[in-house]
Amino acid sequence: MTTRIDRRFAALRAEGRAAFVTFLMAGDPDMETALAIVKALPAAGADVIELGMPFTDPMADGPAIQAAGQRALANGATLNKTLNLVRRFRESDDTTPIVLMGYYNPIYIHGVAAFLADAKAAGVDGLIVVDLPPEEDSELCLPALEAGLNFIRLATPTTDDRRLPAVLANTSGFVYYVSIAGITGAAAADAGQVSQAVTRIKRHTALPVAVGFGIRTPEAAALIAQHADGVVVGSALVDALALSLDAGGRATARTVAAVTDLAARLARGVRGAKQAAE
Repeated sequence: MTTRIDRRFAALRAEGRAAFVTFLMAGDPDMETALAIVKALPAAGADVIELGMPFTDPMADGPAIQAAGQRALANGATLNKTLNLVRRFRESDDTTPIVLMGYYNPIYIHGVAAFLADAKAAGVDGLIVVDLPPEEDSELCLPALEAGLNFIRLATPTTDDRRLPAVLANTSGFVYYVSIAGITGAAAADAGQVSQAVTRIKRHTALPVAVGFGIRTPEAAALIAQHADGVVVGSALVDALALSLDAGGRATARTVAAVTDLAARLARGVRGAKQAAE
């Protein structure tokens, strides 16, 4: 069974360019504004959209994404509302892949079987659950694959060649390479180190490798796109959103454009990498 993620990466491979993958927190700063942004992202150049599932204890996230989760939760975000956001997005877009990214606790509380059925029905294509190691694949990963959802695993600079086969064993859709050791938004990605890491991962898998963490500018996105199959940007987009809010943390008339204008510049950087390589 092929998913929207599989089809999108195959199409981009045929084009000879990397995917531009955006991350935003579902419900930040509120569900209606978040939906408006997500609906506008494909036209701005997003090839794949990751949506964070708001959670009270996001241990892999830096201050920007933590704050986004807190804003969403303060405005009533729940897992059910996140799934409904995807459902409403699918009313007008049936092709852009949607990946839910977050932590296992909200899924466990929802119930794994119910969550997978609800996610599939809403139009979710893949999951990134950062606190479930391969040793726990029977908990969510294998049921997700059986339900027709991609389960996308993270590899990091500390994932050595002995550990990599376990990380990749049941991964599908793409591999998410975390370019820095640490939390999101903490440092800048190094293109040379990323190139070596992507080459090493590709010795173990035929899956596309997307690189995230530490990519904030069109220039940085273009550099990483020369070495990876996808470029993931999250904290920079979340920061742009945060800077557009009023003093009370509410959306303004500038909020949607603040995110999509930056996304469009980043997308041009990713696409420019193909021309630079030719």
